[in-house]
Amino acid sequence: MSQLIPSTTPLRAFKDHTNTVCAVAVFPDRRRLVTNSLDKTLRLWDLKTGVVLKKMEGHRSEVWALAVSPDGQFIVSGDESGELISWHGESGEPLTQPIKAHSNRVWALEFSPGGTMLATGSADKTTKLWNTKTWQMQGDPINCSGWVICVRYSPSGELLAIGTNTNLEIYDTGTRECVANFKGHTHWNYSLAWTPDGTRLLSGGSTSDPTIREWDTSTWQQVGDPWTGHTSYINTIAIHPAGTLVASASTDNHVRLWRLSDRRTIAIFQHSAVMSCVTFSRDGKHILSGGEDMIISEWEVPKLSLIQRHVSIMDSDDTIRACFMPQILVTNTTARSACITGDLSTAKQLLTQDINNANNYTSYADRSLVMARKHRWDHALQDAIKSVSIQPSLTGYISKGIALCGKKQVRDARTAFDVAFMFANEDSKITHLIILIKAIAIFNADQHEEAILRVRELGAARPNDDILACRVVGAYLLVQLGINAMDDGRHDEAADHFTAAVNDSTFSSSSPIHSMYEDFVVLFGWDLKSLWRDARQKRCDALLLAGRLQEALESYRDMLDQSDEKTMACCLDWSNGNALYLAEGDAAFAASKYNKAIRLYSVAIDLNPTSDTIFAKRSEAKLRKSLWKDAFHDAQKVIKLNRLSYIGYGLKHAALHGAQRYDEAIGAFQVMLSKLDNARDAQTRKLRQQYLSPSDTERAIRKVIDGQLDNAPPRFLDTTTGRLCDREAQINAFQMSIQYKELVSSTITHPDLPMKHIKNVVMTYFRYVMLSHKWEGKEPLLEDIQDKVVYELDPVGGSMKLQSFCKTARDAGYRWAWSDTCCIKKSDPAELEKSIKSMFVWYRHSALTIVYLSDVPPSSKSGALAHSAWNTRGWTVQEFLAPNVILFYWKDWTLYLGDRTPNHKESDVIMRELEGATGIDRRVIESFSPGMRGAREKLQWASRRVTTEEEDIAYSLSGIFRIRLSVDYGEKKQYALGRLLQEIIAQSGDITALDWVGQSSEFNSCLPANIISYATPPCKLPSLSGDKIQSSVSSLRGAVTLESASRFYQKLDSQSAPHFVHRRLRLPCIVFPVTEAMILVTEARRPGRNQNIYTYAVKADRLHDLQITMEDKLTPFSQERPPPPWQTLLLVRPWSRHLLELPDPGDNTQKVEDRTVPKSSLRDSSPAENQPVYSESYSRALRLMVRLGQPFAAFLLARQRDGEYKRIASDRDIIAKVKDIVSVHGMEIKTIEIS
Repeated sequence: MSQLIPSTTPLRAFKDHTNTVCAVAVFPDRRRLVTNSLDKTLRLWDLKTGVVLKKMEGHRSEVWALAVSPDGQFIVSGDESGELISWHGESGEPLTQPIKAHSNRVWALEFSPGGTMLATGSADKTTKLWNTKTWQMQGDPINCSGWVICVRYSPSGELLAIGTNTNLEIYDTGTRECVANFKGHTHWNYSLAWTPDGTRLLSGGSTSDPTIREWDTSTWQQVGDPWTGHTSYINTIAIHPAGTLVASASTDNHVRLWRLSDRRTIAIFQHSAVMSCVTFSRDGKHILSGGEDMIISEWEVPKLSLIQRHVSIMDSDDTIRACFMPQILVTNTTARSACITGDLSTAKQLLTQDINNANNYTSYADRSLVMARKHRWDHALQDAIKSVSIQPSLTGYISKGIALCGKKQVRDARTAFDVAFMFANEDSKITHLIILIKAIAIFNADQHEEAILRVRELGAARPNDDILACRVVGAYLLVQLGINAMDDGRHDEAADHFTAAVNDSTFSSSSPIHSMYEDFVVLFGWDLKSLWRDARQKRCDALLLAGRLQEALESYRDMLDQSDEKTMACCLDWSNGNALYLAEGDAAFAASKYNKAIRLYSVAIDLNPTSDTIFAKRSEAKLRKSLWKDAFHDAQKVIKLNRLSYIGYGLKHAALHGAQRYDEAIGAFQVMLSKLDNARDAQTRKLRQQYLSPSDTERAIRKVIDGQLDNAPPRFLDTTTGRLCDREAQINAFQMSIQYKELVSSTITHPDLPMKHIKNVVMTYFRYVMLSHKWEGKEPLLEDIQDKVVYELDPVGGSMKLQSFCKTARDAGYRWAWSDTCCIKKSDPAELEKSIKSMFVWYRHSALTIVYLSDVPPSSKSGALAHSAWNTRGWTVQEFLAPNVILFYWKDWTLYLGDRTPNHKESDVIMRELEGATGIDRRVIESFSPGMRGAREKLQWASRRVTTEEEDIAYSLSGIFRIRLSVDYGEKKQYALGRLLQEIIAQSGDITALDWVGQSSEFNSCLPANIISYATPPCKLPSLSGDKIQSSVSSLRGAVTLESASRFYQKLDSQSAPHFVHRRLRLPCIVFPVTEAMILVTEARRPGRNQNIYTYAVKADRLHDLQITMEDKLTPFSQERPPPPWQTLLLVRPWSRHLLELPDPGDNTQKVEDRTVPKSSLRDSSPAENQPVYSESYSRALRLMVRLGQPFAAFLLARQRDGEYKRIASDRDIIAKVKDIVSVHGMEIKTIEIS
């Protein structure tokens, strides 16, 4: 080869920087380029005019690296101090403040192919990945073997190549795993570049090894010898857009242009100083370089390198022949590349731009060919005719002939091709090419026999020409005939065509026919890469469908025998075993005949042991048979055969899950998700949406756990270990359990959270047992069992009871148990108060409450429960009302009465006994609901019970009423009970809690000092029958007007509910002032009684006279002898709204007309116009008067010297009655404040 003469004069130079230019990049729009320099700035240039559009300032130190995003929207630069700046791609304005990315120089930047990630490499020996939306680092840094000089993403984005001053390192971007680490060059690995197809990686070395080395990316072995020519550091390597040329910039002041196919230098561009960077223009026609000369030089790529390429091929006689294939069609490099990749819209757009710029005949002819590829024949013919009209040419007439064939005008097409021969200039290669193109075009016009005959005649007539081209074209056309026959169901005929194609394709499976005969790809979109394989695979298909199974199998084996390693992998993926046995295996699988499917898949694997697809199918069949171990081995095989596929990891997860190896299963699933996230195709990445990540699942489960434990005690006894556990220990135990791991492993396979299943698993694991018992002697407290094993305590007294309780709960299948003796930290006032407030809820949500009757021996008969001390305790009321499930146990921890009913609330015998023992209706016990309803009755249930701490009698009832009462031990029973009753009355408005007999409380005189005051049922007063009420109402109609009745009714209706303010009861009442109180009898005090008893004759307005007995001594008075001004006595009837006959909000039986009557109807409606409504409203008011006229339980209130009222004479019922019902509507109604 002759010595190359370096070019020294660039087409033009871009000047503005004041220091070394370190990098240059061209934007996708082809209009602009950007550079960076050690002068601490970047420049944005107009590529056409060379004008600086923007001087980009912001770095505080030398700028060493830059990168432009694939869409041109971002520029990123890195400097000496380790800082990054992101800039707007159009305006050059900064988008971020400087980001401290590294602790040392940023030497390399690279966007991922999708532009979503940025890789940065630094002299701090790390590579980092950044999210380009948030500019936050993703994951941990990659720690490298030395200074990171260069980073480059593979074209697919799946791999990241890193060059350091010691090694070349290759990482999987999805898993961050290092897939290769090797020396590369003898010292520094200065530059890297991937070929467009990702099959090769080029690297450039330093002064000690100034070569370019080529690496096979499937094995990471060096390909061929190093490329020699440079004499110093190779700072940058760039690949031509078409993937055919390589440019390299070196500190030897040269940029070299290499041909990738033979690694030869085809041009040298000499500079006056060290070169730092080089790149190609987007159309591949120019090279841009920069360095220490502070300028960017533009050079023209030699045209010879663009229009001719040299390839070597192996013919059937294993002799080497050089084949020069002229590229006479679509010479626009970028448009040609678009045609090769099938991006016809881009090719058309580029050629249209060329036409608009130059209106040349070549661009019209090239666009005609593109339109023919799109089957837009009219447009193609118009462009061809336009090309010929501008200037007749070879390309013009070829494009015209192809367009005419597309329109089925074969005769005219032949004429066009005949004219094309005139432009071949007797060049045998061009003539050969025209004949083949003409044959293909005629074939596409359905002249199949003629076309194939012409190809064969050409090969026979001119054997010294490119015989391989004839074989390639002939094989391709025969494959097309076979496909047509297959589509029509003519399988024997198809098999014959494919066999003929196989016989014609005598070239090897590794022959580079796709690149050798690229014009056929450009013109017709042929997939020549797959031709050898397609002809043989389709022959197997056709033979199978034709029922010629033995021939199919022989054809398959013959295909494998003749395949090179790479093609064999593709053949195995298709595989005749797949076709023969896979279909039968699939049918057996679909019919749930899994054993048969496994056998058929196994045969297919014997034929083709390298197909990950068949192993995957067999693994799935084994999973259906619960053959977890065998399924796992097949899944491992799938992973080994196809490390990029997610399927193997999904099967591995299923097998490990079935084998209950949940940790490993979750790990496999995480790898599967990473494979989906990083899949090349969008459709596979979309599958990721079908699954939940383990972290999302665990967060959802934790949320359910927290919700489940909201209503549970914060501390439990673990019945399996005998140790006390707090909330976190309990959760940790669950997270370490097989139930949790199974839950995570099964949940992640769902697209949506299966909340019902999660809640069931969580509820089952955390269900707990509560103990209801009577404290006896020394019970073990929290401090006594902390950090100890309950089962190892000295089994005496309370410890034995605790041990038995835990064992009983454990034997019943419950892991968690709670006892008030040791599961509350009573030394912590806050925890104690929270526990007391939550106790009812805890019992309510327990899975089981065990009632231990320590004083009831197993020999006892039915009825013993009533005599147990357990039945006397205040706390035990809520402990048997709140739970849904309870079991009673005798003293020896066997079931009470031997009753094995799973829930003693469903035991008729025990419930009847409990009803008798407690006085509580069994229906209430079985389905108790906390709340205010029936407050007086609930107070009566607890009236004779006792507690160790006097305040507990109130605290133990708070949950029953659904009241959260603050805890204050030492406040005394009266105040604790007073606060409870105050809340009941204030929240419910129910005054039945005021109906008691006994000593008044210091808290408020209307409340009892002791709960035993509720033991006596309320006094039963005579009630009128419905007939008597109706009779009384009739008698009042003439005596009381509608207006009077209405006014009285509405006044009572407007009364506010009773409520407390600072312990003072504001009580709505009907008031009867006492006008006379005269002493009748004085009963002297007796032993056991501290005071005399006085009986008074009392008169009050509108009431019959009555006698009241009390311990309070009053100053007698009468109308003649009025009392002192401060001594006022009132008899009052506490007002209750239930007397209004208003509907119960929960009662749906009320008539519509009753609900819709306005209050004003009693007063404003016309009797004649609205008689039914008017009459009913009037009757309701009169019925109220009748009821108020009946005997009632009255309070006697005495005004004190300070003006407040107190209730007196509370130790006996005071029954009063109105003198005259007619006068009821005139009674005084007021709210009285009582202390």
